[in-house]
Amino acid sequence: MPFNILEDAPKFYKDYAKVAGFSTRVWSTNKKENEIKNQLIRCSREGKWKSKISPTKKTNPTAGLNCPARIYIHTLKDVGAWIISKVVFHHSHPCCPTQAEMLKQHRELSMSVRRTIENNEEAGIRPSKTYQSFVAAAGGHRELNFIEKDVRIGITSREKCGMFQNKKMQKN
Repeated sequence: MPFNILEDAPKFYKDYAKVAGFSTRVWSTNKKENEIKNQLIRCSREGKWKSKISPTKKTNPTAGLNCPARIYIHTLKDVGAWIISKVVFHHSHPCCPTQAEMLKQHRELSMSVRRTIENNEEAGIRPSKTYQSFVAAAGGHRELNFIEKDVRIGITSREKCGMFQNKKMQKN
């Protein structure tokens, strides 16, 4: 399958991953003369991590499961297109399409939710209360495609951006 630009291939695999019930990460990118030649994108549950914490005490003991699922993308020099040359579909863990939207990669705050978070922050309403208002309006936690942590991250990232702009203005 050919792609005109490199960004289209990872987006295609990310969309497939959301439908199939897993998340992805770029594992490696090879460059030659500052031009990307190929890219390997794998399931986010690839690898096997060694931990100092015993498996019985871990809260998420299945994080690294040596999952072999991946795609390999490389460029065709003469055509200038990107193609998927190798694909491994098999996963070493169960995939759950119904819960895929709650994986970190697939969670997203809409513009209206972001605006409500901004308004509530300016009014002094705590993030937990803001999240609870979204839960009540949606009819439950399962109806939202984000978690309370996303609301908190949205507020702190906005604050950091504002502090950066203030420092920039003070220098001028």
